[in-house]
Amino acid sequence: MKQTDFYDLLGTWENIYLLIDYLIEYPDKIGDLMHIGLNDSKKASWRAIWIIDKVHEKRPELVRPYIPQFIEALSFISNESKLRHLLKLISLNPIPEDQLSKLWDYGLNILTDASQPIAIRVHAMQLLFEISESIPEFKPELIQLIEHEIEFHGSAGIKSRGRKLLQKLFQAIQNTSGH
Repeated sequence: MKQTDFYDLLGTWENIYLLIDYLIEYPDKIGDLMHIGLNDSKKASWRAIWIIDKVHEKRPELVRPYIPQFIEALSFISNESKLRHLLKLISLNPIPEDQLSKLWDYGLNILTDASQPIAIRVHAMQLLFEISESIPEFKPELIQLIEHEIEFHGSAGIKSRGRKLLQKLFQAIQNTSGH
């Protein structure tokens, strides 16, 4: 299958699950779909990232090598659907150590921007939590941030994820303080 074939198949939802199965069977073609999802401005190109997300659900090891590309794409992707899936995928995988501080700053900006869609902010919150697992000194700051967001911008999604993450953060801090 050529990259142009992907464009044709992305046009209708009926083909989406065929594409997911195809990419699992031919993982060398994931790069072609990634190119469409990350570099194309056509409205339906977000479906390419959605498909990558679904492939990740079934076979995360096929998508993991693209995490650096996802991180790089955060600087130029403005499509909210693409952003939501990219943040989700990044937060579900090991984050390259040299990208932690860049992603921390990015996640802080997204989480604290009340104009951002809730789903994007929730995935940014999860990303910040995952980073705090690698850099435990960030946990107290993240606790304050999440508490602030719950209090002042507390949608159902922010409250739900925030409370779950706060519980984990408090537990982690309690375990490290020896109490």
